[in-house]
Amino acid sequence: MPRLARKRSDSGIYHVMLRGTNKQRIFHEDADYQSFLDALRTYRDICGFQLYAWCLMPNHVHLLIRESPKGETISQIMKRIGTKYVYWYCSAD
Repeated sequence: MPRLARKRSDSGIYHVMLRGTNKQRIFHEDADYQSFLDALRTYRDICGFQLYAWCLMPNHVHLLIRESPKGETISQIMKRIGTKYVYWYCSAD
Protein backbone atom coordinates (compact mmCIF):
# COMPACT_ATOMS: atom_id res chain seq x y z
CA MET A 1 0.00 0.00 0.00
CA PRO A 2 1.49 3.39 -0.96
CA ARG A 3 2.11 5.94 1.74
CA LEU A 4 -0.23 8.90 2.04
CA ALA A 5 0.94 12.21 0.65
CA ARG A 6 2.62 14.52 3.15
CA LYS A 7 0.21 17.03 4.66
CA ARG A 8 1.32 20.61 3.98
CA SER A 9 1.90 22.83 6.99
CA ASP A 10 0.00 26.11 7.15
CA SER A 11 2.96 27.66 8.99
CA GLY A 12 5.55 26.24 6.58
CA ILE A 13 7.47 24.81 9.54
CA TYR A 14 8.49 21.15 9.49
CA HIS A 15 10.29 18.74 11.76
CA VAL A 16 12.19 16.55 9.31
CA MET A 17 13.95 13.33 10.20
CA LEU A 18 16.38 11.58 7.85
CA ARG A 19 17.50 8.10 8.73
CA GLY A 20 19.94 5.62 7.25
CA THR A 21 18.48 2.55 5.55
CA ASN A 22 17.87 -0.18 8.15
CA LYS A 23 19.04 2.37 10.76
CA GLN A 24 22.57 2.16 9.38
CA ARG A 25 25.07 4.91 10.23
CA ILE A 26 25.12 7.85 7.85
CA PHE A 27 27.96 9.64 9.62
CA HIS A 28 31.23 7.88 10.42
CA GLU A 29 33.78 10.66 10.74
CA ASP A 30 33.81 14.36 11.58
CA ALA A 31 34.15 15.13 7.85
CA ASP A 32 30.79 13.42 7.23
CA TYR A 33 29.02 15.68 9.72
CA GLN A 34 30.77 18.72 8.27
CA SER A 35 29.76 17.83 4.73
CA PHE A 36 26.11 17.56 5.75
CA LEU A 37 26.28 20.93 7.53
CA ASP A 38 27.89 22.43 4.40
CA ALA A 39 24.98 21.11 2.32
CA LEU A 40 22.52 22.71 4.76
CA ARG A 41 24.31 26.06 4.49
CA THR A 42 24.55 25.90 0.71
CA TYR A 43 20.88 25.18 0.16
CA ARG A 44 19.69 27.51 2.90
CA ASP A 45 21.25 30.33 0.87
CA ILE A 46 19.93 29.01 -2.46
CA CYS A 47 16.41 27.94 -1.41
CA GLY A 48 15.79 30.66 1.17
CA PHE A 49 14.52 28.39 3.95
CA GLN A 50 15.06 29.13 7.63
CA LEU A 51 16.83 26.53 9.73
CA TYR A 52 15.73 26.83 13.35
CA ALA A 53 17.43 23.76 14.81
CA TRP A 54 19.37 20.67 13.82
CA CYS A 55 20.64 17.55 15.53
CA LEU A 56 23.01 15.16 13.74
CA MET A 57 23.19 11.67 15.21
CA PRO A 58 25.32 8.79 13.85
CA ASN A 59 22.36 7.13 12.10
CA HIS A 60 19.84 9.95 11.70
CA VAL A 61 19.24 13.69 11.49
CA HIS A 62 16.56 15.98 12.92
CA LEU A 63 15.91 19.36 11.29
CA LEU A 64 13.44 22.10 12.13
CA ILE A 65 12.92 24.03 8.90
CA ARG A 66 10.60 26.74 7.67
CA GLU A 67 10.01 26.98 3.95
CA SER A 68 10.35 30.35 2.32
CA PRO A 69 6.87 31.49 1.20
CA LYS A 70 8.24 32.24 -2.27
CA GLY A 71 10.84 29.47 -2.33
CA GLU A 72 10.96 25.74 -2.83
CA THR A 73 8.81 23.18 -1.04
CA ILE A 74 10.14 21.08 1.82
CA SER A 75 10.30 18.10 -0.56
CA GLN A 76 12.48 19.98 -3.02
CA ILE A 77 14.70 21.30 -0.24
CA MET A 78 15.26 17.87 1.30
CA LYS A 79 15.92 16.31 -2.08
CA ARG A 80 18.65 18.88 -2.75
CA ILE A 81 20.29 18.45 0.67
CA GLY A 82 20.12 14.66 0.60
CA THR A 83 21.43 14.39 -2.95
CA LYS A 84 24.38 16.70 -2.25
CA TYR A 85 25.35 14.72 0.84
CA VAL A 86 24.99 11.32 -0.86
CA TYR A 87 27.16 12.40 -3.79
CA TRP A 88 29.80 13.62 -1.36
CA TYR A 89 29.53 10.48 0.80
CA CYS A 90 29.85 8.13 -2.18
CA SER A 91 32.80 10.02 -3.63
CA ALA A 92 34.62 10.18 -0.28
CA ASP A 93 35.38 6.43 -0.35
